[in-house]
Amino acid sequence: MSFSLRLGNWFLPSGDLLILILVAPLLAIPIFIRLDLYRTIIRFIGLETLWVITKAVSLYALIWGVLGFLSGIQEIPRSVVLINWLLTILIISSSRMMARWILLETKMQYNQKCKNVVIYGAGAAGRQLLNALIQSAEYNPIALIDDSKDIHRKKINGIQIISPDNLEGLINDKNIEEVLLAIPSISRNRRREIVDFLKSFHVVVRSLPSVSEIAQGKIKIDDLLKIDIADLLGRDQVMPNEKLLSVKITNKVVMVTGAGGSIGSELSRQILDLSPKKIILFEISESSLYLIEQELTSNLISNIEIIPVIGSISDKLRISNILNLYKVETIYHAAAYKHVPLVESNPSQGVLNNALGTLIIAEAAIASNVQTFVLISTDKAVRPTSTMGVAKRVAELVLQALSKKHHNTCFTMVRFGNVLDSSGSVIPLFKKQIEKGGPITVTDINMVRFFMTIPEAVELVIQSGAMAQGGDVFVLDMGEPVSINDLAIKMIQLSGLKVRDHNNPDGDIEISYTGVRPGEKLYEELLVGDNVIKTENRLIMRANEIMIEWKLLEPMLDELKEVSITGEKDLIQKSLKKIVPEYNY
Repeated sequence: MSFSLRLGNWFLPSGDLLILILVAPLLAIPIFIRLDLYRTIIRFIGLETLWVITKAVSLYALIWGVLGFLSGIQEIPRSVVLINWLLTILIISSSRMMARWILLETKMQYNQKCKNVVIYGAGAAGRQLLNALIQSAEYNPIALIDDSKDIHRKKINGIQIISPDNLEGLINDKNIEEVLLAIPSISRNRRREIVDFLKSFHVVVRSLPSVSEIAQGKIKIDDLLKIDIADLLGRDQVMPNEKLLSVKITNKVVMVTGAGGSIGSELSRQILDLSPKKIILFEISESSLYLIEQELTSNLISNIEIIPVIGSISDKLRISNILNLYKVETIYHAAAYKHVPLVESNPSQGVLNNALGTLIIAEAAIASNVQTFVLISTDKAVRPTSTMGVAKRVAELVLQALSKKHHNTCFTMVRFGNVLDSSGSVIPLFKKQIEKGGPITVTDINMVRFFMTIPEAVELVIQSGAMAQGGDVFVLDMGEPVSINDLAIKMIQLSGLKVRDHNNPDGDIEISYTGVRPGEKLYEELLVGDNVIKTENRLIMRANEIMIEWKLLEPMLDELKEVSITGEKDLIQKSLKKIVPEYNY
């Protein structure tokens, strides 16, 4: 072909020139094999493969040209070598690209489940996601959306970049089923704004995994996640103070009570990362203890000793033996009954566990010379209306009184609201209800709650413990309260569904209002008063609150213990009211 193009007519070689032309494949094939051109999977080839083809062909053309000129054959014009180089690159590259296109098109036609999707974000993450989806048979990328006006109407890999204003028309015209967010570096507040913009289009919204999740091998690059409900809170996580994280943990023997629960398990994970000498996982549930112990052991990369212990915080002898046996230096007390309606139905157990159980483990800590004791408290302890909340408030008062009486153990408590995706949170409940087709159950249309992610709450708990001076009540800044009703609506819409109500009887998921349950408030508070002091972390405040001297508190606790053992609800509530006058049952 090269000779024909050069000479302007169809050329048929003969003699030595024919032999030289027949030698060409014998030169090229070993070079192609050496550069792995025959190992490349055709449907996944890209620019890198084209560059390898260029290098391989260049080497082949150079060797063939040198061989031709050394052979002394006069019929070889020098320009033929250049034409041969260009034609070979063109034919080999185009044949592979054509095969790639045919394979992808054929695969797409046979896959009836292919979804039309739009990618939000035309940056590096968006381009990476687009390349991944082009290879996928499950998703058909229709367009890219970007806020930058400079790149509107331009194309990446043949896919046009459009303005967010054109999204509605595109969804209707192209039957778009999902919008994929590929903007991992933006702030959570901006992400919430985008999510709020997308929710009215009734498409499923998914998010590109973070780079760290991909690097750690937790998920594949084209593994798309449902939109993180934390993005709806519009609250950026504040980076922790690294010095505070290690103060009470590194090279110390640390015990976590309730280690198998939502907070306790995350505490255990983060404590393990801070290199304690030993970590004691104290848990009453055998199955929960097994799961967290197996998880931590499988992720262990050093010689930290992980000790699983089955036991109850109400068993004083068991607690004392463990503290003395392992010489525990720091305790994070997360063991508690947390479900408000369940504790309201079983008040005696709530008090014996949450309040008097804390007293038992606190006294054991004093006797064993534990250095630091951190109680995980709750916003429901403030002006409580539930047995769970008032029992936690009693636990706080116990630690405050003991802190003033005994100085060898530094007692502190950290108070915060709901954590996302914990066992008692509305988030997993709403997810299950949506999967079943509804209805979503909301107690009251006006109910609001504070929310925080579990990892962030635990980081702040650890930092609070490091700042403790004794008897401190730390309060975490939970941001703005979130309407539970709005949360339910957003979760429905971001699942690509519509709310069914009297205005939209053809919707998908109904919201059912069940009424406020016993012990529940419409809104929660974090402070008994307004007297707070800032700390080294702007999300942690130190509250100055009224406490009860031990000599006054002790007889009231004795009375509370007696009535709790008998289990009479009225007597339990009256006894709690004596200790916490603001308790409104």
